Amino acid sequence: MPKTTPEQNKALVLEAFDKLFNKRDYAAAVRFWSPDYIQPSAHIAPGREGLFNLIKSIPLTSKCEAGAIRGRGRFVIIHGFSDFGAPVNWIAADIVRIEAGKLAEHWDVIQDEATKEQSKSGAPMFGTTFPTYAGKRISLDG
Repeated sequence: MPKTTPEQNKALVLEAFDKLFNKRDYAAAVRFWSPDYIQPSAHIAPGREGLFNLIKSIPLTSKCEAGAIRGRGRFVIIHGFSDFGAPVNWIAADIVRIEAGKLAEHWDVIQDEATKEQSKSGAPMFGTTFPTYAGKRISLDG
């Protein structure tokens, strides 16, 4: 089995997340996740099917956006924004283990995204805009 680089693993995770979460291309996405995928999350049923069924159940307008991404060895950490149609958006750090060129295991750390009024730091949790919880984001200038 050829060894992959952290750069290759990061590209793999970004493409896998885009195919599944944003494009909803399940036929293409299945090739990225191991059939033995481990998902120890409080929000997702076990296995690859649990993840895919979750995505099938959320609004088609939902999306994920990647921010910072780091890779080391067979692990990738991606900081991202998720709009899953819930009352508040999620900001997540997703940790993915890669085995044999597939996503083999995933952990997440999730928190609700704060509005400008809720933010004690005065800085958005993701990107350069704050959510309004009305489906729009507002810039730091407005």
